[in-house]
Amino acid sequence: MAGTTKGTSMQLHSVELWDGESDRGRVDLSWTRSGVDAVITAVTPTSNTAPTDTSGNGDAASAEGDAWAGLSIIPGLIDTHVHLLGKASDGHADFLGWPLVTRSEEQVLHGLSHAQRALRAGVTTLRDLSADEVQVSLRRALDAGIVEGPRLMVSGMVSMTAGHGDMFTPEAFPIRRQTADGPDECRKLVRHWARTGVDGIKIATSGGVLSTGDKASWRNYTREEIETIVDESHALGMLVAAHAHTEAGIQIALDTGCDSIEHGTFISAAQAAEAAVRGVSIAPTMLINEAIASRRVPVSDEQAQKASDVIVQRDGLMRAAAELGADFVLGTDANGYHVKFGDEMDELRLLAGVVGYSPERALQAATTRAALAIGRADDLGRLAPGFKADFLVMRGRPWENLDDLRVENIVAVVARGKVVAGSLPTA
Repeated sequence: MAGTTKGTSMQLHSVELWDGESDRGRVDLSWTRSGVDAVITAVTPTSNTAPTDTSGNGDAASAEGDAWAGLSIIPGLIDTHVHLLGKASDGHADFLGWPLVTRSEEQVLHGLSHAQRALRAGVTTLRDLSADEVQVSLRRALDAGIVEGPRLMVSGMVSMTAGHGDMFTPEAFPIRRQTADGPDECRKLVRHWARTGVDGIKIATSGGVLSTGDKASWRNYTREEIETIVDESHALGMLVAAHAHTEAGIQIALDTGCDSIEHGTFISAAQAAEAAVRGVSIAPTMLINEAIASRRVPVSDEQAQKASDVIVQRDGLMRAAAELGADFVLGTDANGYHVKFGDEMDELRLLAGVVGYSPERALQAATTRAALAIGRADDLGRLAPGFKADFLVMRGRPWENLDDLRVENIVAVVARGKVVAGSLPTA
């Protein structure tokens, strides 16, 4: 049925709801907007499954006229691993070169465009894992309602000289991102990012696939440096996400108390079991390696070979890890080039197929489990009183049939309690 508005309150009557954990059946969903945000106030079972008209026109809708027939509501998706500052306009741009020759004032507009594309595709929260002052400024503008877009969390990169983050910049280019070598420099850079206003810290404990000049097998940072980064980040209330492809990189991330593993490509059975016990999530970012290895987008021979090497063993290792209880969550590594913003539902279906998740467990990986991974389990990822009013109206029941989870099946996107794409059904 249609929603009813009273002041800053809103209610949907007799809607089919999956709340981030389980099917709640037909419920009445209420939320209240305050300023630019909104919180769910009630989720109550509908006393009469036949919808009751509350539009004010005095006409009761029949079951045949129920505008919600065949539709359902699920929480908005959470992508725990993106990179917003890439070229968003049409036309080819060098993935590594474009950010180096484009002013930050222009980059932030491309980042906003990426964020809004993700929002229209049902992603109501993003975490940028290589952020600086630009993404922090964008987050503040979004939170203040100056511009419309998803919720944004940002993590600053702490990288060593010749590390995965540093190797993205060509050797002779005069402007380079900050690096830190040795425990004292590492601690200082964490503090710098905290002062800047980031939500978390990202490190690399192995080399990468896309960064030209290094190898995924390379060690990044010593144990003492990583322990220092984790210690200072946790002392300042920030989670640490560890980029790690190799078994050695994954192990040192686990040993030093990192909070999430990004990629986790060569995870062993013992590491999967340890991650499950410790509550360390894994964002496997599968689509990006598929795109690079298949050359679906222009890449160098070096990048294509590294991606091919990475995925040879990946699927079997990750399925085994899931069977041991490893907590996989939605993370795309979307950058607008190799993986588009709005590809999140494709990533989630690929993840479910590789690791053997049921449709419901896969949806949890993009909602409740993803919220836990980014430290927001208390207010995001579920549709329950006290949680943020971020949800999707979908055709079908994606927690029963993951093939229903497609962008073309989105009827409406509600973020911060406001319809931002599509429209709510009316009788």
